[in-house]
Amino acid sequence: MSEKKLAREEGTSTRSNEVIDAVSDNTVRIVDEVAKAQPQFAQSTANLQLDSIHTVKDTIQTAFANQKQVYSTLNLAQFPQASEQVVKQTTEITNNVIRSIGIFNQLGINALDAARENVKIYNSTVDAVTDFNNNLLKAWTSYWSAQQQQFNRA
Repeated sequence: MSEKKLAREEGTSTRSNEVIDAVSDNTVRIVDEVAKAQPQFAQSTANLQLDSIHTVKDTIQTAFANQKQVYSTLNLAQFPQASEQVVKQTTEITNNVIRSIGIFNQLGINALDAARENVKIYNSTVDAVTDFNNNLLKAWTSYWSAQQQQFNRA
């Protein structure tokens, strides 16, 4: 192979490596910026959720306080059996909802843990495939070089 052609191929290879390195570095920088912003975003989301929960609780307390005031002002009669039944049923519903929330919460946590584990497995798989491809490329390059040397000798 001529020296000029060899120098041109090496220059092309060097430029290709520079481009790949630059694109790789820039992509990693983008991911790093996302990683820096993520905690703030998560905290803002959590704050919004907590503020919403507080607002709902205040709204419920205000609405029922108003109902109590109306009932006491109008002095409406209540039937003891009906009142007991309402208290019993609302307590039962509340307990069921609380159990459902606990189950939903545990399912959500399990799903997130499984997703996290899958990301780790994916990362390991990418590493293994990359190693395999690198080894395959080295083997083919070695074979190709040996064939080229044998062909050049003949």
